[in-house]
Amino acid sequence: MNLCGLCERDTGPAYLCERDTLLLAQRLDRLPDLAGELVDFLVPRRSGFGELVTVRTAGPRSPINEDVLDLMQSNHVGEVVHSWRVDVQRERWPHHSAPPPDGLATDCRWLGMELEWIAAEYPAAGDLAREVRSLEGQVRTIVGDPVPRRQRLGLCVAVTDDAGTVCGAVLSRLPGGPVRCRSCGCAYKGETDLLLLLHYQPQASPPTPDEAGALEVRPSRV
Repeated sequence: MNLCGLCERDTGPAYLCERDTLLLAQRLDRLPDLAGELVDFLVPRRSGFGELVTVRTAGPRSPINEDVLDLMQSNHVGEVVHSWRVDVQRERWPHHSAPPPDGLATDCRWLGMELEWIAAEYPAAGDLAREVRSLEGQVRTIVGDPVPRRQRLGLCVAVTDDAGTVCGAVLSRLPGGPVRCRSCGCAYKGETDLLLLLHYQPQASPPTPDEAGALEVRPSRV
């Protein structure tokens, strides 16, 4: 019996839970595009054309964002992801030679295709997921595209046993994402489920304006 290497939930024989495996797949899919945006941030946004000309001719101060330049020149993101690809391949196919560097997009795609095995058989799956999450966060701080924050929706109103026990766990979701209780697994689908969820919130703890907004049901266009 194992615990998820990232969230420490019980995962049975696996090393990474289904949720964190899905999140890792999404991060690997996004990472090459995010890293590709770094070139657009080499020049600080506050610098206009006139300022660049003055800087280039009048003194040693560089108009280049040196933090971005260092990150790109060191190929830190690509090197880290490639090292994980090398290690996964060594664990899965120990008789194969190490893969040559072939670019961030190729390495991310390769790891994505091996996620089922990684989650089930790779003891370092949690460390891999944690480092990819850190790389995405590092790049996002530069390109100004922060990870969406989860919305709190209220409390789960699902009945969990024949005695009528209500789950009561806190519900949250990413903006526009599905609503599913992490505690009891109840999924709230469609307008009816969301309206019932809003209606049956405990009276002593009515939904906040943010929660009500997150649960707002908009009529569909005909």
